[in-house]
Amino acid sequence: MQVRVGSGRGVVVVAVALAAVLGGCAKSADGDGKDAANASPAAKGEGAAQGAATASGGSIGAAGSACELPVRFDIAKHWKAKAIDAEAELSKASKGSDGDLSGSLADAFLRQGPVTAACEIDAKPAGHIGFLRVWTGKAGKADAGSVLREFVAAEDNVSKERYHSFRTGSGLTGVEVEYLYTSKLLDETKTETALAVGTPDGPVVLHLGGMDTEEHEAMRPAYELAKRTLEST
Repeated sequence: MQVRVGSGRGVVVVAVALAAVLGGCAKSADGDGKDAANASPAAKGEGAAQGAATASGGSIGAAGSACELPVRFDIAKHWKAKAIDAEAELSKASKGSDGDLSGSLADAFLRQGPVTAACEIDAKPAGHIGFLRVWTGKAGKADAGSVLREFVAAEDNVSKERYHSFRTGSGLTGVEVEYLYTSKLLDETKTETALAVGTPDGPVVLHLGGMDTEEHEAMRPAYELAKRTLEST
């Protein structure tokens, strides 16, 4: 199973503790039980052609959705989204009010480069082991390329980064990267993918990990669905 939240600096026992913390602070997803009737037009048009693996299970990002974000996008059917209140968890950890994580460990897991964890979309209900995670930054730091490079640089043990620009169906532009991450703890190397866009409310990073490269590729259609339907809220 995946044992870190965006960074290669953790250990298994800490990752298990973090999972318990995030589970306690996250809001329940209200979009994962909805069908493609709530999907964006792009997802409706392209989802059928891509097959059941990319069928939309609704969207997140807008006010009232499972995760309120500076962007909205469709999540794959059966994937389960939950919000992460990173600032609240960091505050609790720094005050010692939560016995699972110290302040420094919480910071290592909930922040990566210039962005902070905001939403976690779990693939387990769809039969995969991995997450699509959303990270957000402060307004005024909207250069997607530099944000993404800082994000990747903050993840230890990466190599063979390949960056390129992209444009969504809504006209939103951003930068995407595919790279290899090597876990010293597990002694394995796997593919990971991320993208970044700038918004008036700050940069947003979407990151797709996975237990291994095979799982990553199996989950890639869900990532492509999110990327294809990505737009500002």
